[in-house]
Amino acid sequence: MKKGFYCRLAVTGITKNKKLYYPYILTCICMVMMFYIICFLNQSGEFRKIPGGDAMQSVLSFGCGVIGIFSLIFLYYTNSFLIRRRKKEFGLYHILGMGKRNLVKILIWENILTALVSLVMGLLIGFLLSKAADLLCVRIMDAEAGFSMHIEPKAIGMTVILFAVVFFLIMLRMLLHIYRSRPVELLQSESVGEKPPKANWVIALFGLILLVGAYYLALHIEEPVTAMVWFFVAVVMVIFATYLLFITGSVVFCRLLQKNKSYYYKTRHFVSLSSMVYRMKRNGAGLASICILSTMVLVMLSSTACLYLGAEEGLRGRYPRNIVVDTYSQEEKYEKKVQETIEDILKKQEKPENILQYTMLDIAGYQAGDTIYLNPENIGIGVDLFEDIRQLFIIPLSDYNRLMGKSETLEENEVMIYMTKSPQSGESYGYEYDTLTLEGLGTWQVKKTVPEFVNNGIDAQQVMSSLFIFVKDENVIKQFYNGQAAVYGKNKSYLHTYYGFDLNCGKEKQIEITEEIKKQIYTYMEQDEAFPGVIVEGVEQERSGFYGLYGGLFFLGILLGIIFIFGTVLIMYYKQISEGYEDQGRFAILRKVGMRQKEIRQSINSQVLTVFFLPLIMAGIHVAFAFPLISKLLVLFAITDKKLLLCITGICYLAFAVFYILVYIITSRGYYGIVSGKKEQY
Repeated sequence: MKKGFYCRLAVTGITKNKKLYYPYILTCICMVMMFYIICFLNQSGEFRKIPGGDAMQSVLSFGCGVIGIFSLIFLYYTNSFLIRRRKKEFGLYHILGMGKRNLVKILIWENILTALVSLVMGLLIGFLLSKAADLLCVRIMDAEAGFSMHIEPKAIGMTVILFAVVFFLIMLRMLLHIYRSRPVELLQSESVGEKPPKANWVIALFGLILLVGAYYLALHIEEPVTAMVWFFVAVVMVIFATYLLFITGSVVFCRLLQKNKSYYYKTRHFVSLSSMVYRMKRNGAGLASICILSTMVLVMLSSTACLYLGAEEGLRGRYPRNIVVDTYSQEEKYEKKVQETIEDILKKQEKPENILQYTMLDIAGYQAGDTIYLNPENIGIGVDLFEDIRQLFIIPLSDYNRLMGKSETLEENEVMIYMTKSPQSGESYGYEYDTLTLEGLGTWQVKKTVPEFVNNGIDAQQVMSSLFIFVKDENVIKQFYNGQAAVYGKNKSYLHTYYGFDLNCGKEKQIEITEEIKKQIYTYMEQDEAFPGVIVEGVEQERSGFYGLYGGLFFLGILLGIIFIFGTVLIMYYKQISEGYEDQGRFAILRKVGMRQKEIRQSINSQVLTVFFLPLIMAGIHVAFAFPLISKLLVLFAITDKKLLLCITGICYLAFAVFYILVYIITSRGYYGIVSGKKEQY
């Protein structure tokens, strides 16, 4: 054969099947572009130098893995539509004398051409848009960056390697398909119906049980830490349940409609239901994929948008005052030295406002009922070393009364408790016991639990629940101190004084004052080895890193949301187009026996509307049940505004529903144009 013969056949095959190949190639280009952009940002040294850039890059590195795995699964899945459509064509080639070896050469060239176009165009567009993505990230982090453009060779290498593997696996699958198929099977591939799955009711019931179980977890998990552990379990359960219910449920649903004679024996319903039954299994799998991707889009966009929009709340939760100075000592001379230093600096600069000052001891332990174990070796069975860990903040009652404006009293053996990141259970506010026992220290009576206390910023960065324990005086605190010191030895916690205040000045001024306090105190620490540890933090100094983390998650949410939308649209498109080609001959026969164009239109609408909006409705139900779980996960990021999450989720769902309907209209017109035997005007 002439040189380039197979290449020309491959080009002809792609152009003749442009309705299938062009959207697929466009999606491949977009996948390559997205992956390069996220790798570019992750590998860029210039981006790392931006305040908060390192925090965002740590988030984006996770995104590289997610997009890579999704690209492999999704392109592998969508390629099945191409294989199914091309089987008849390859069967015809085979009948006309082409051997399987010749067909393989055509397929290899098609994949090579698809891969080359996707990689070249994807990398080119990715390079052109990489700076725009860079500037968007900088804008999200509220930072500044230059306008120079550069290429990241490592990002190019990672992109080429990943998609070379993806296209190789896709090609391998297509070749195995051809080798395993007989010519007659290839020719009749589009006219062979699929057998409905056996034991539909049993499988459907199992899927329903899985879904109810996942919903139960989402509704009944109360603690944020537990929610984090079980979130991925619930996600997997929902995915499996959705596929089982759509695959088997579509069978059950269609059979119920067929038994309804008043519905079934109408022209538009009879034809549409018969067509649906013909491909139930594949139809259900496609609808389930659309549902899962739609749910991912909604969850990803709503949660990350809530994180970003609530970033200021989270930042203030972590840093309740503009500047915080934590002195790990109870020796008066050192405390006085730190206090005088701060006052001297502020006299020249700004007057402190909203001063927050108190003494505390913070230690960690494991809760089993009303007992706190300090030594994990002494914990009995039934205690989870992750979920049951507790941060304990022991604070004298005098500080509680001063800060909260109360006049509570306590006896030597009495305490008051405030519990965070725990369900507010009536008057117990999360702690439901009458006593508190500390391993090796004794038992205290819980006089009362309180609903709130001032935020110390430390609890906001913890994933576990915290117990604020208010004791009679500092003598009791020393009991706690001696007890934990005996257990932890060199790793013991120290008594410390928390001192925070606000400043009524601009960002730059706050940073300047924070740096001056740091410099002066750290000088003392260098000059005197006995000088205690002091932590100085300023909210404006930490803002860039904070927004880098939250902004990184938001940016990643946008990228993944776009990718999942691409996936949703492509599956919807292929579902309609492939079914259109399959139904083309069927509707041609119906027109010959007298079926009018209007009746064909009604039949198509009935077929599409019967199942097409089920994924959107089901996705809405999934998100509604996931809402309590997501809100608890956001608590771990110091985001507690449920109204904000509800509002954003509602807006995302409505916007996605409008988009979904538009895609439905466009793809259904394409379907109608194919089965009617003419191009429909858009």
